[in-house]
Amino acid sequence: MNGMRAVVCRKPGELALEERPLPTPGAGEILLAIRRIGICGTDYHIYDGLHPYLEYPRIMGHELSGEVLEAPKGSRYRPGDEVIVIPYLVCGTCVACRRGKTNCCTTLKCLGVHCDGGMTERIALPEANLYPAEGLTLEQAAMVEFLAIGAHAVRRSRIVPGDRALVVGMGPIGIGTALFARLAGAEVTLMEREPAIADLASRVTGIASKILVGPKAAEEARTVTAGDNFNVVFDATGNPKAMEASVDFTASGGAFVMVGVVKDRLSFSDPELHRRELTLYASRNATREDFDTVVAAMRAGHIPTAAMASATCALDDLPTALPGWAHNRVGVIKAMARV
Repeated sequence: MNGMRAVVCRKPGELALEERPLPTPGAGEILLAIRRIGICGTDYHIYDGLHPYLEYPRIMGHELSGEVLEAPKGSRYRPGDEVIVIPYLVCGTCVACRRGKTNCCTTLKCLGVHCDGGMTERIALPEANLYPAEGLTLEQAAMVEFLAIGAHAVRRSRIVPGDRALVVGMGPIGIGTALFARLAGAEVTLMEREPAIADLASRVTGIASKILVGPKAAEEARTVTAGDNFNVVFDATGNPKAMEASVDFTASGGAFVMVGVVKDRLSFSDPELHRRELTLYASRNATREDFDTVVAAMRAGHIPTAAMASATCALDDLPTALPGWAHNRVGVIKAMARV
């Protein structure tokens, strides 16, 4: 094998299958064969030119599972081991890393965003960026990262059993957030603009309580919460107008968690935030602790991964398939490419 295939986003709206040189593992690095690639909302944003932290051309892909091909002497991994990729390349020494907050390392690079990622056949990564996939299928292993983002947002929110939680935006990360909020003991309600997407999310998660965005949403929220509104609101829309509106569903003394990121400024009413003494959280990426949480939940059968894996294609077909998924996501929760 002299080279490898890779899907490259050359510029917004243009994907191409290209030949790239094989990676050479550096000191302490492990060579992987990529096996499954989950397609994230971030990838759609990159394709559409909407991501705030990106330069083109870029090999996307950060929701990855793979098989070890080569490992250095002394590694815990052996050729043939199946692994989950933790796609956050961190320094380990900055103010955030020293406090265990590697998810917001001051020099963090996420595969497929700040540097080339895993929409390819091979990749070399530090051993610290791998997580054993024992007990999981390759498809499940490639879902761990996006679910860990939801698990991190829930952990960051300090939610407690019995809290009423609203999750706005029923993309994959919103669905993951809803699942882990429920596992934390919250009474969860889903909110979505598109009825078909709301219905699909409700069926997949088993969460019956849902509200459609619209003129009756505020009234329905008060009805669901006996007039109190929600103790915790998670916004996973990645839409600035939606994020600004979602904060209004937060109860006095509650918390508003921004799970999605936008290339824009946000504006909130300061008197309203003060009157209700709201806690505002930004939630970024995930830590290894969140990967632990997700893998344990998967192994226990608490995550409906089979129902979420709703579209698939081969790596060679990704330049054609991804634009279709990007612009018609009804019925598609998690699309995935096979290598």
